[in-house]
Amino acid sequence: MLLRIGGCVFDLSCRTLIMGILNVTPDSFSDGGRHMDPGMAVEHALEMASLGADIIDIGGESTRPGSMPVDEEVETARTVPVIRAIRKKSSVPISIDTYRSSVARTALDAGADMINDISGMRFDAEMPGLAAVRKTPVVFMHIKGTPKDMQKNPVYEALIPEILDYLRGSIRIATGAGVERCNMIIDPGIGFGKTTIQNLEILRDLEMLTGLGLPVLVGPSRKAFIGKVSGGLPVDERMEGTLAAVSIAIMNGANIVRVHDVKEAVRAARVADAIKYGRLS
Repeated sequence: MLLRIGGCVFDLSCRTLIMGILNVTPDSFSDGGRHMDPGMAVEHALEMASLGADIIDIGGESTRPGSMPVDEEVETARTVPVIRAIRKKSSVPISIDTYRSSVARTALDAGADMINDISGMRFDAEMPGLAAVRKTPVVFMHIKGTPKDMQKNPVYEALIPEILDYLRGSIRIATGAGVERCNMIIDPGIGFGKTTIQNLEILRDLEMLTGLGLPVLVGPSRKAFIGKVSGGLPVDERMEGTLAAVSIAIMNGANIVRVHDVKEAVRAARVADAIKYGRLS
């Protein structure tokens, strides 16, 4: 399975891609406020690329549980200057983490190569058409509710089947707008309207998502469920748990993992890939 992002072609049949997280927000759950300065944000992006990140995912609005949306002008002002600056210094593929078509359009014009939509193309009716016209890869993520209310007692009758139904719906929406399957990526949405037990179930049964025939992205990095199962560890002490979740995800079908700790994730993925694919890098 090949995936084209910008000027890069990745063979997903032999290794896992690492997506490095760059939040240019004051309130993201893990790194909020650390990269609000554009210069520092660019420096961090370039550092992640040098450590082995295949993609840099840039977000300008926190979607942590309970978060409130920001104006699209604010989201654009946070992300676009950083994208332009990175693109001047590096050819690393850049993803814009947004559910707004206006933000995505401006980001693509500035040099972004793909769209990471937490709503699975449900929050903005113009997003599918934009992705189709620009012929850009797009991540469809599953979410139950919105960031503001998604963690208020999320209930499922059948977790994985409901996630699959939602993702199939996103695929239909995108296909109807003209998005090609070669540009579709799916994400079960770890932590987006799921309890700790449900997040663990997703990782355990992740292989069920591979039946859709699309690349699978998983983002467990530093999330609350890791803290809970690790004895209540705070965000900045969840690296080992994150790497365990990343390794399990890879073995169960993930093609892309979205992480804060790029250097460590690259090392973990190399070992998991060697076991999974039976070959040395």
